[in-house]
Amino acid sequence: MIELYYWPTPNGHKISIMLEECGLEYDLRRVNIGAGDQFDPAFLAISPNNRMPAIVDTETGISVFEGGAILVYLAEKAAKFLPAESSSRFEVLQWLFWQAGGLGPMAGQLSHFVNYARGEHPYSRARFANEYDRLLAVMEVRLRDRPFLAGEYSIADIASFPWVLPYRRLGNDLDKFPNLRRWFDTIKERPAVRRGVDLGKDWRRDEATNEKARALMFDQTAETVFKAADAVEK
Repeated sequence: MIELYYWPTPNGHKISIMLEECGLEYDLRRVNIGAGDQFDPAFLAISPNNRMPAIVDTETGISVFEGGAILVYLAEKAAKFLPAESSSRFEVLQWLFWQAGGLGPMAGQLSHFVNYARGEHPYSRARFANEYDRLLAVMEVRLRDRPFLAGEYSIADIASFPWVLPYRRLGNDLDKFPNLRRWFDTIKERPAVRRGVDLGKDWRRDEATNEKARALMFDQTAETVFKAADAVEK
């Protein structure tokens, strides 16, 4: 059994999709990031970065935080979506790290300025919109001669899809990326992907207008980390 600590965001969807794709049994644990669940001492013992998602494998006792690491763990547990052969494995891993270091953070910052930031921030919004556009083009070129990022469907695709999913809300258009559009439409139709994206979709999410939620999500400093760590140690 996998305990999944989750909230319905793109980073959460990476893991819910993977669990559904692998057919692994899981127990869903809500981490309401607008209510401050990410600072609960029990959760911080699993995820010291006070971010979800995280998992606990009750069979092995191993806990894992950070989406990329979780995907590798689950892929190895299920023997799916991460080849064992060295060359193919690193094809997948380099695109997984590309997502974790580029597509996710850049799309996440763009989402902040589109959905949450108060006032006008034209430079910041344009900066991240342009980078998101560039990263989608990197995927477009990569997909010219292969169906998926590493050839076969893998954790690299599972990690990337949730950050392409909100392209309209982020002000982009996949019609100018025909290969990316084909990739996107193919993955979107997978039943496991639909189940993973739908997980928790009915949970109330009002972070954009709730001032307490906004503070919990965006007004964190070093002092927040120290205070949370002290609570874990007590």
